[in-house]
Amino acid sequence: MLAALFDNIALMIIATGALVGIAASLVGTFLVLRGNSMLTDAISHSIVFGIVMVWLLTHEQAGPVQIVGAALTGLLTVFLTELLANTRRVANDAAIGLVFPVLFSIGVLLLNLYARDVHIDQHTVLLGEIGFVWLDTVDIGPYRVPHSLVVMGAMTLVNLAFVTLLYKELKLATFDRALAHALGFAPGLLFYALLALTSSTAVAAFDAVGAILFIAFAIVPPAAAYLLTDRLSRMLVYGCVIAIASSVSGCFLAVAWDVSIGGMMAVMTGVFLVLAVLFGPRHGLIARSLRRRGQHAANACRTLVVHLYNHEGEPRQAEESVTRALREHLLWDAVAVRRVVSDSLERGWIMRDDDMLSLTPEGRAAAREILEPWRQDVADAA
Repeated sequence: MLAALFDNIALMIIATGALVGIAASLVGTFLVLRGNSMLTDAISHSIVFGIVMVWLLTHEQAGPVQIVGAALTGLLTVFLTELLANTRRVANDAAIGLVFPVLFSIGVLLLNLYARDVHIDQHTVLLGEIGFVWLDTVDIGPYRVPHSLVVMGAMTLVNLAFVTLLYKELKLATFDRALAHALGFAPGLLFYALLALTSSTAVAAFDAVGAILFIAFAIVPPAAAYLLTDRLSRMLVYGCVIAIASSVSGCFLAVAWDVSIGGMMAVMTGVFLVLAVLFGPRHGLIARSLRRRGQHAANACRTLVVHLYNHEGEPRQAEESVTRALREHLLWDAVAVRRVVSDSLERGWIMRDDDMLSLTPEGRAAAREILEPWRQDVADAA
């Protein structure tokens, strides 16, 4: 049965994409929360320099040595970026934009000068080809398993173990760096460890999916998850779920439309982000629009009870407490008047007798609560 699963080409492609998405999302979540999303782009490009340097020194095209070399290159990228930003002559994002193109261009030049006949090039590193992962296999017992699936499975477990074991420390260092430093958690060291894992994940993924898809998985699912929840634990889970859903839907749509599988997976991460922007329960555009509409309706009801309260007991109360007066004095049209009166009746703030409106005890209390701060300000000013 396992042999049949490993022989299923579509399943192996989806599984590889899902593992890349989970591994990237786990580390990308903290970079998104820290506002360092651009570092994933910088690292993913600068690892070209690390990969070619490792090949020139060891002639190793893959394996642990390449992962270590890429991790060191990622740390070098961040170190040079911070070194440049600390001069205070350029902003941090500008420093990133200066450093990684330099390392990437040096890597491309070295590839063209010394590695023309080697299966390493900028196209492979940046774009990859996830549709061919089933061709490169390794023997694990009696089974032939795609090499990329094994590598990304191991990388996912490493990232998951890192996040699980250091969850509290990472959470504190992300949201309150000063407190984490005061408690001795070494937030700087945690940050560099996180970036080392980001670099390692990028180089582990580049042969299968390329750096571009890795960047999409590291940034977009966490960003979409951030729109769905304010809790870090849920954000990590939602990011992984979105990455898996993007892999599954992207593969099937790519086959159906005969387009790039990796490209469609990246597109689907964007689709899920758009859905989160629209339908997010708290930060989504629709939810925010509904809240604004609800606040507008609540404010209109407050205006009505204040109006009735101010004229309560006055000789003109009968004239001011009818719906016609609301149209004349509050400049509401007939539709707005009906809506506000209906909302106020549902809240239990007013009573209605034909066209006459009066306050309930709850409505009177609400009016006092609204007017009390204003009266206190007037008294203080006097």
